[in-house]
Amino acid sequence: MTETKVEAEVQYGTIGIGPFTLESGSVIDDVVIAYERTGPRNAPVVFVCHALTGNQFAVGTDHEPGWWSGLIGPGKTIDTDEWQVITMNVLGGCNGSTGPASIDPNTGQPYRANFPFVTVRDIVCAHFQALKLLGVERLRAVIGASLGGMQVLEWGIQYPRFVERIIPMAVTPYLSDYAVAYNAMARLAIQQDPNWKDGFYSEEQPPASGIGLARMIGMVTYRTPAMFNGRFKRERFQEWGQDHRELAFDVESYLVYQGEKLSRRFDANSYLYLLKAMDSHDIGRGRGGWQQALQLCRAPLFAFSFQGDLLYPPDPLKQLADWHRNAGKEAHFFEVETKFGHDGFLVEFERWAWKLKGCLHGD
Repeated sequence: MTETKVEAEVQYGTIGIGPFTLESGSVIDDVVIAYERTGPRNAPVVFVCHALTGNQFAVGTDHEPGWWSGLIGPGKTIDTDEWQVITMNVLGGCNGSTGPASIDPNTGQPYRANFPFVTVRDIVCAHFQALKLLGVERLRAVIGASLGGMQVLEWGIQYPRFVERIIPMAVTPYLSDYAVAYNAMARLAIQQDPNWKDGFYSEEQPPASGIGLARMIGMVTYRTPAMFNGRFKRERFQEWGQDHRELAFDVESYLVYQGEKLSRRFDANSYLYLLKAMDSHDIGRGRGGWQQALQLCRAPLFAFSFQGDLLYPPDPLKQLADWHRNAGKEAHFFEVETKFGHDGFLVEFERWAWKLKGCLHGD
């Protein structure tokens, strides 16, 4: 285990969990999990799970705030004067945890497309092992949205005695065909990039345009039509009709910018592998259906959905919460009013953070 103190209140490190056997039966040698850790070491632990293109830097640093820095910190919603907060990069990711860009110890070369497929359950199991090695014996709560929300549901089912409460956000019990369809388009965008080379591209020439287009496809689903229309209002910065490659409208320029931004920081193979992991998400798979699977979860459930979420609409999560409650377990459901749709879990904290704080205390 290695740990580097970057900021006064936040530590970053990696922990090796050794050979790891996947659901498929494949074994990954020498798995490493990267993490961020903040708060008093003797305080109850809140474990935060990140989304598709997220990472372990939920808090971040003063120079580069993390993706949930508005929620986590001293005196904030997830108060690090009261809670110890840990976030880990997912297995298959590209921010320090073992993934397709990691070196295969058997070949001395990056895994690339030779990396085995992982599932959400694999990700949770790897993180459980890493937490045990960090000396964590119990979690006060597990919180996460999107891919993170999938992990939260699996935590409650796979480790019911380890988790005191689960807080899934912007997620459904299984990935819908509609969401799988968008993932299929994103995959094809990457695979059709000439630089992809069946996943064995070089660091110098990654499939940047492919992952950029995949990101553009995703961005359209992360926000609502009202959000796009209200923000861009058909504004344009040049006349159109001169060239098919032109960017005439502000919304076009925005999407291209977002695609290029992601392509500079995220590995295309990791994107593909994590899309597959999301496709595998179904808490009822091999467990007799999601209702039967939910019986394995003992923890109180505090579920958050966001209005206008195209990929994870509120009704399925509400149904899951109702089922948990009808089984005699504590369950609460909150539908957040927002124009941001799926991305509501990343913004407008004032609309729902107070509810989240109450969930941590059991209110």
